Amino acid sequence: MKGLLYYGKDELKFSNEIPRPKITHPEEVLIKVHWCGICGTDLLEYVKGPVFFDKVGPHGHPISGIRLPQTMGHELSGEIVEIGSDVAKIRSDLNIGDNVVCEPTNYCKDKKRWPESDSSLRALKTGTSECEACRLGLTNLCEDNGLFGLGVHNGGLAEYIVVAAHHIVKVPSFVPLDCAALVQPLSVSYHAFRVNDFKEGSSALIIGAGAIGLGCILAANAFDASKVVCSEPAKIRREQAEKFGVTPFNPMDYRSNEEAIRELKKLSPGGSGFDYAFDCSGLPITFNTGLAALKPRGTLVNLAIWPHKPIDFYPMAMTSGEKRITGSMCYTIEDFEGIIDCMAKGKMPIEHLREFITKKVPIEDGVEGGFIDLIKNKDIHIKILISPMTENGEITEEGYIEEQQ
Repeated sequence: MKGLLYYGKDELKFSNEIPRPKITHPEEVLIKVHWCGICGTDLLEYVKGPVFFDKVGPHGHPISGIRLPQTMGHELSGEIVEIGSDVAKIRSDLNIGDNVVCEPTNYCKDKKRWPESDSSLRALKTGTSECEACRLGLTNLCEDNGLFGLGVHNGGLAEYIVVAAHHIVKVPSFVPLDCAALVQPLSVSYHAFRVNDFKEGSSALIIGAGAIGLGCILAANAFDASKVVCSEPAKIRREQAEKFGVTPFNPMDYRSNEEAIRELKKLSPGGSGFDYAFDCSGLPITFNTGLAALKPRGTLVNLAIWPHKPIDFYPMAMTSGEKRITGSMCYTIEDFEGIIDCMAKGKMPIEHLREFITKKVPIEDGVEGGFIDLIKNKDIHIKILISPMTENGEITEEGYIEEQQ
């Protein structure tokens, strides 16, 4: 089959000779991929990796034992084409032909699919089948957590993928499959609002208008925020954010960050600061801005993936206002279900989702027309989608053909 294989930093190659995956565990399903997005993490692996792929050692990934090369991609949509013999016992709602998305994390529950892997053997030796996070239902925080397409097993930048049934969420017929491929990145943002108990009528400051920041804007609207401001220095991204009904703010218009913070707070209800700030940029200046722009007892949520370096932090900036600082990591399947529910209720309109998709590429051109283009032009792109449904290098996915017509 066709796919994009990751060998290591700067080594991502198209191949049409990849073995088609097979169901090897009775609770797995085989999915025909229609669309798969390029994530910022995928770019990071290509340009600076291995990062998540760093877990793939001499014995493969700890969860699966699978080695490189692997097909990348974890933001996928597709249809079920084969179902394992025991799937009906755990997911009687799944049928061949269903349109689906897949929650891509792998955690303790998935180890049974690979009984000879290092983590499975360790669990057998210690007699502990679940880590503490998984026992609490916090599967996104599993101590062995990894993602398909990023080390655990082959991902969605290929014609087919095999996943466990408990990772699948069905997609209603009214959601186009290109928009469905956005469920995974939107779930990152939705999770940050859900787990931090964002209340209807609260105000939100979104710092950074990349894909995750724009996702936070949609999440804020879905959670019925009273006021949403997006701080972003790049003009084209501010314009993208403004399309979603928020107040844009350019921090570069001010002589100092202190002045920018004062002006930011004036945009909050009552001018005293925001209930929540969501840092989607991961820089010392954005972290400190988010904290300073909060009202008393406000909450700063970090969604960004930071390098392993310390930053200057003054605890009294938090303590004196009884402010909270917390993090948000990935998502769980509840967030995927939440995004689908928002789509069903019109809280995430399809026309807004289409604004996210800035380019569609056949998988044969996935490296140059996808990854390289995104690296060179990331300020003009939000989400590039790749389709493996091609013939002679042209996309043949039904929805895409209809769109072109």
